[in-house]
Amino acid sequence: MKADFHLHSSYSGDSDTAPELVVRAGLQEGLSAICFTDHYDADYPYDDVSFELDTKAYEKQILKLRSDYEGQIDIGFGVELGLQPQLGELYRDYVGRFDFDFVIGSTHLVDGEDPYYASFWEECTPKDGIRRFLEVTLENMRAFDDFDVYGHLDYIVRYAPLEPRRFFYGDYGDLMDEILRFLISRGKGIEVNTGGYKAGLGCPNPCPEVLRRYRELGGEIVTMGSDAHAVEYVGSFMGEAQEVLRGCGFRYFTLFRGREPVFVRLG
Repeated sequence: MKADFHLHSSYSGDSDTAPELVVRAGLQEGLSAICFTDHYDADYPYDDVSFELDTKAYEKQILKLRSDYEGQIDIGFGVELGLQPQLGELYRDYVGRFDFDFVIGSTHLVDGEDPYYASFWEECTPKDGIRRFLEVTLENMRAFDDFDVYGHLDYIVRYAPLEPRRFFYGDYGDLMDEILRFLISRGKGIEVNTGGYKAGLGCPNPCPEVLRRYRELGGEIVTMGSDAHAVEYVGSFMGEAQEVLRGCGFRYFTLFRGREPVFVRLG
């Protein structure tokens, strides 16, 4: 079975792709299940993009597509929340108002700055920037934990001016272990985000070292998602993701329906 549980459409501020085109691409890729996870990043500080989400219109569109394509592909209604420590109460109220199938929590900002922009790295070394990213990730989880998986745990490596571009577990293992133990203690999962391949890392986010450590600590809930913002990336590198999971000791990957995990044996 192939599934992609991290997909963006034109309801996200950084995508122009109509939701139906995402569904058609999923069918073309032979996916059995997909889940839309469009962005909602409250208090995003940059003017060149808005990550506000018209959730009522978004929900209506996804449910229509679910009906239209019933029997051809399972379509989930999800959201990716850009977490910040001060937004816990706002997001608790927000999640409670909609019948999501799946909620991803993600760190996109570090102390109000996005490491996607080169200006972030003018103020810190790569090592200090990555460490602060992990510290903020832990702060985010403690402020808000009503998510199902945490997205792309080493996301910052995509943009850090490193050579080679990879996450060095030995430099940050203390913080990453604390993050993983926190997630496991609350029954939360992590994702294998194949956007790392698209970014040229040669591996998903997080890297296999993190996935292996999550499994060693007792973690079992892992979803797979392309983080596609355009049709050409829908379902991309799912075979590689399954191989990585098997190599890290997993026998199953996870889907979500109505916020409940469904375990699927790896092919």
